[in-house]
Amino acid sequence: PVKKTSTFQNSLIWFGAGVSLAEILTGTAFAPLGMGKGIAAIVIGHIIGCTLFFLSGLIGGRTEKSAMETVKMSFGRRGGLLFAFLNVLQLVGWTAIMIYDGALAVGGIFDVGRWVWCLVIGALIVVWIVVGVTDLGWINKIAMAALFVLTLVLCKVIFFGGNAPVVGNLGEVMSFGAAVELAVAMPLSWLPLISDYTREAEKPFQATLASTLTYGVVSCWMYIIGMGAAIYTGESDIAVIMVKAGLGIAALVILVLSTVTTTFLDAWSAGISAESLSSRLSGKWTAVVVAVVGTVGAIFFPMDDITGFLYLIGSVFAPMIAIQIANHFLLKRNCDGKDYDARNLIIWVIGFVLYRLLMNVDIIVGNTLPDMLITMLLCIVTELVIRSRARKK
Repeated sequence: PVKKTSTFQNSLIWFGAGVSLAEILTGTAFAPLGMGKGIAAIVIGHIIGCTLFFLSGLIGGRTEKSAMETVKMSFGRRGGLLFAFLNVLQLVGWTAIMIYDGALAVGGIFDVGRWVWCLVIGALIVVWIVVGVTDLGWINKIAMAALFVLTLVLCKVIFFGGNAPVVGNLGEVMSFGAAVELAVAMPLSWLPLISDYTREAEKPFQATLASTLTYGVVSCWMYIIGMGAAIYTGESDIAVIMVKAGLGIAALVILVLSTVTTTFLDAWSAGISAESLSSRLSGKWTAVVVAVVGTVGAIFFPMDDITGFLYLIGSVFAPMIAIQIANHFLLKRNCDGKDYDARNLIIWVIGFVLYRLLMNVDIIVGNTLPDMLITMLLCIVTELVIRSRARKK
């Protein structure tokens, strides 16, 4: 039997996922809104994103299926493969972005060329994958603790360092709705992963709730650190802030470790998703390939602005999870026995197109929420129409 994970273990995994450079760097984009509006956008976005994160994890916890196996319950055995493939693609993208961000930050402290740091971080991720997460449990815990201390130090430097807020050019101002959407996007990008962990939980409901709250709070905190850094120090480069705070070597080690622990989750889950594409693929070795491809991508492509990438993830996965929530919790439909569920695939395409159209409309709660509500409504209405027709026959 599979050894079940405790609620605390699940919380720890998502604490590690939340403490990441990508989240801090995304937070810097909120600076032009100012502290008050910025925090409001971050919190509203995370409440929306984390509610979806929770429901998604609960489906996996209840059914004891991996994230991509739960997708097959709504889209059919082969229909679910589309999302497994899209998920592998987004995870390759994330792996590259995380390695790029990590290398850039570390290069700000010890500049030997960005590509060198990309190789170092990439190699460490491969070691992490090959040795296996269980054997590295204690290293992981030390890395998390060190990271936690670093974020506290960063908070002290940024918010209590006696800096006056920088007035003037903090970059282009985005609308409040766009900012909310940027906050929703981060928890949304983890949706296709959470069930990979909650399916093995001793207490699925508690583990999912604890994971959601831990990740939500930590992620908000990272965003606020990034925004505060830009507002109070005028710097969006975390490495520069750390160097100014006199954290040279300590910051270097912690930045490398934090990048490795978070990016490991991306590469590892890409491997799990690949297994649902084909039984001949080994999850572990696919994860290694993803880490290598991500490293090469980080060396050759600039990835300074990932907002477009985050919105693309939102447009793929928001309607997907909307259909899953409607199917699992409201309609109690299971399409696992079919090859394809054409109805849900068509509704997903409508949801995807709708999300892209809504991006041109400024809605105060962002566009994920309206997109999902409309998508869920489509599911329910279609089901009711089909049921009433069946009765008439």
